[in-house]
Amino acid sequence: MIRRALSGDISAIHAMICELAEYEKALHEVKATEEQLRAALFGEHPAAYALVAEDESGQVVGYTLWFLTFSTWRGVHGIYMEDLYVRPAARGGGHGKALMAELARICAERGYQRLEWAVLDWNQPSIDFYTSLGAKPQTEWPVYRLTDEALARLGTASAK
Repeated sequence: MIRRALSGDISAIHAMICELAEYEKALHEVKATEEQLRAALFGEHPAAYALVAEDESGQVVGYTLWFLTFSTWRGVHGIYMEDLYVRPAARGGGHGKALMAELARICAERGYQRLEWAVLDWNQPSIDFYTSLGAKPQTEWPVYRLTDEALARLGTASAK
C-alpha cells in the first residue's frame, strides 16, 4: 500500500534516509535530523512531501521524498524526486514501482509535465529499474552544486 507520509512516520523515514546514504557511500553527509524532517514535511509551509510504502503487516518498507519544480519552458510545475528507497528485504515486491506510479499519478492529476531525479552513475540496479519504466537519462544537463565553504564564500561575496 502507498500512502502519504504521516508525522508518525518520521523515524522510519529518517532511518531509511540513513540506509540509503550508507548504500550510496555517503552516510557521513547526512546531517538532517528528525525534527528538521518533521518541519520540512509537516510545518506551516512544507518544503517537501513524502509517500511511504507499507508491506502486508503495515510496516513502512519504503519511501519517496519529493518537491515541486517549475519549468520555464513548459510553464508548469513538475516533481523532483529527491529520494526513492525500498528496504532490501522488501525489494522485488513492487513497492518502488508503486511509489513511482503514485508520483506519476500526482503529476497527471495536477497537470505537472515532468518527473525528474538523479541517480548515481554506478548504481546499475536503479538505472535498470528506471529505464524499465521508460525513463531517459539527461546526460546533456550535468548537475552542479554549491555547498559548505563555496556556498558561504559566494553568499558573502554577493553581500558586498
